[in-house]
Amino acid sequence: MNSKSIENSIVRDMKLAPEGHLKIDWVEAHMPVLNRIRAQFEAEQPFKGLKVAISLHLEAKTAYLAKVVMAGGAEVTIAGSNPLSTQDDVCAALVEDGVTVLAKHNPEPEEYKEMLIRLLETKPDLIIDDGGDLVTILHTERPDLLVNIRGGAEETTTGIIRLKAMEKDQILKLPMVAVNDAYCKHLFDNRYGTGQSVFDAINRTTNLVVAGKNVVVVGYGWCGKGVAMRAKGLGANVIVTEVNPIRAVEAHMDGFQVMPMLEAAKLGDFFITVTGNKYVITGEHYDVMKDGAILSNAGHFDVEVNKPELLIRSSSVRTVRKNIEEYQFKDGRKMYLIAEGRLVNLGAGDGHPAEIMDMTFALQAMSLKYVNDNYEKLGKQVLNVPYEIDEQVARFKLESLGIALDSLSEEQVAYLDSWNVH
Repeated sequence: MNSKSIENSIVRDMKLAPEGHLKIDWVEAHMPVLNRIRAQFEAEQPFKGLKVAISLHLEAKTAYLAKVVMAGGAEVTIAGSNPLSTQDDVCAALVEDGVTVLAKHNPEPEEYKEMLIRLLETKPDLIIDDGGDLVTILHTERPDLLVNIRGGAEETTTGIIRLKAMEKDQILKLPMVAVNDAYCKHLFDNRYGTGQSVFDAINRTTNLVVAGKNVVVVGYGWCGKGVAMRAKGLGANVIVTEVNPIRAVEAHMDGFQVMPMLEAAKLGDFFITVTGNKYVITGEHYDVMKDGAILSNAGHFDVEVNKPELLIRSSSVRTVRKNIEEYQFKDGRKMYLIAEGRLVNLGAGDGHPAEIMDMTFALQAMSLKYVNDNYEKLGKQVLNVPYEIDEQVARFKLESLGIALDSLSEEQVAYLDSWNVH
């Protein structure tokens, strides 16, 4: 047990640590790619003498990423990236493992922000961000803390949107790798991870059947594709709403109904937003929804479902099951909101499966090493994950599954590299 991590940490209850250790041990046993990288980091010590600050959904899989980074020689401090996704038992266990933790489940908004600031006040050399909160604080409220930071990596779509806006306005002051945009990330994490974990959370929270219901998926990016695919697999009638004509055509050709949100609002039993944008379900939609409609969000921030306009239409609000709020409308209808409109798969569930996050967090760990190895020449910009890292993670995953690949012959390589061939 590390006395320094205990002294500097803010957690709910250290007595919860035994259950947290069991959770971390379980995911470690199911994350072979990270295990391989951990062994590499232990041997090479790429972060020796450095401080790393991490802000991610603080549950067992994230905890294991923190331990892998620490195995590379780093002094690691971690905070949550969403108030409802932090698991107090995992926090306590991580403190016992030597990581400084600044996180509690469902803190007050002021306390949540203060913990992010304290995370940055450790003066890290490298950061891992989720949703862009750390980078935003650094550039607005605490630019004095930027001087030590070599760069970092961003986990999710929302954060990358914010980073690219900063880059466009020429105010970004450090290199950030867009892990979310890695091919392995959006193909597997966003599609298979989000698809499964969203319905894991909805099913266990509502205890209602999906088969035969109308599921409205708002947005058909990689996450939306995964949610629609899993809804279809559960027997739902899937309706997709979109603003992008190319994605709308894709959803149509994938076999889903496509229509404007105002039309879909009249039909939906479950609504799942996956856009990364603000107020995609709003007052005009509530006005035509069925009695008993269930609302949820799988985007990073709790802004996709317009909660103020839910309140305006309501005579009362009460919690009817854990993570379900019932809005009693003045006209007699009831609407149900899961996990306060926050990221449903983590606010009301355990997030993506361990095997999925194994690949995503492998990308994070290797991208962090890449930034540290090259920060002096990367510039102050948003960077793609190098293809070599993306491919290596996929190769490690295949090897862990016992799957072999073909390889190109010298003749085939020469053929592909030449224009004057027959």
